[in-house]
Amino acid sequence: MHTAHTPASNWQKELQSSARDLRGLIEHLQRLHDVTESDIMSTPWAKRIAAAVKNESQLQSRFRFAVTDSYLLRARLDHDRCAILGQVLPDPTELDDPVFELDDPLAEDSHMPVPGLTHRYPDRVLWYLSHNCAVYCRFCMRKRKVSKAGTAPAGDQIAQALAYIREHSELHEVILSGGDPLSLSDATLDEILGALKGIDHIMSVRIHSRMPVTLPARITEELIEVLRRHSPLTLVTHFNHAQELGEDSLEAIRRLRSAGILLLNQSVLLKGINDTQEDLRELFLSLIKNGVKPYYLHQCDEVRGVSQFRVPIERGIELMKDLRGRIPGIALPLYVVDLPGGGGKVPADSSYLRRADAEGYVYENYEGHAYVLAPTYESSHQWTLPLKGADR
Repeated sequence: MHTAHTPASNWQKELQSSARDLRGLIEHLQRLHDVTESDIMSTPWAKRIAAAVKNESQLQSRFRFAVTDSYLLRARLDHDRCAILGQVLPDPTELDDPVFELDDPLAEDSHMPVPGLTHRYPDRVLWYLSHNCAVYCRFCMRKRKVSKAGTAPAGDQIAQALAYIREHSELHEVILSGGDPLSLSDATLDEILGALKGIDHIMSVRIHSRMPVTLPARITEELIEVLRRHSPLTLVTHFNHAQELGEDSLEAIRRLRSAGILLLNQSVLLKGINDTQEDLRELFLSLIKNGVKPYYLHQCDEVRGVSQFRVPIERGIELMKDLRGRIPGIALPLYVVDLPGGGGKVPADSSYLRRADAEGYVYENYEGHAYVLAPTYESSHQWTLPLKGADR
């Protein structure tokens, strides 16, 4: 892979100057919002900031903290449901270890034929190109390795992954993920995309990135030229709240659309962030207005340390039912549950739902295996798989 040194661009400089601890967070908020530390500590966020500072060492050992100026600039310190601070501020509840939470609940690592490549569905692979992000979201499903530099694939592992993809003609799609694949250099992305586009049986290349949200300056004209060169491509953004759609993000979206990139969005349903009809309606309509199709609304996964973000599945189903008929159908994403143990994604309210009662939800995946989830994530439970025959 290309590793030649080039001078740092504006996006790289912003990334390097990010707040990387809670003292930095306070200082960046002071500068960006022209407030004093005393002002910050008299907002609705004062208690949460103080609790995070008190437990900072333990929290940082579990999952790193980092946030860019672009993202913090959209914070609303006077609002107790600020979607920006709510997604990035560490919380002592992350240190809890409920019995149902796992480091790798989706069994991604156990479906990894070569390092950095998950082959769970027959016709597609998920390729982790980087474990770096511009902002580390506290609900991250890959806390076990994201933000840990030593877990990212090395050059020889990239070659291994490409060889595996070439050898498996049943594969039709490659999903580039991480971390954030757009944290790589333009030259590296150019090389990887070129290699994938040269494989005849690969019909679709999909890039998942939160950079248009958290570091819009990354969407440079140079990057656009790389992406245009390897068109057609799909890029899935990760906007969770309309508050994240600042003018710089909208400009990034316009640049991507100008290159002919198909833009989709996946969101995570998050308690205290976007778990109202008003939140979701504004988000979905804002996205479709700007040329981004809402694709998935994810149920928050059972990852260790994210229980404070989980919304009961029945609440998610109710929200989507309320929205249907109130916004255009094209603006409605599919509300999905990613089944634990590697069962894959299924629609939360559909024919895949075989039973829902006081004991929980029983979902059946595309292979006919059944998986059990509790009706609410606010009580301890364990998933079971698979239920076969009469047990289904």
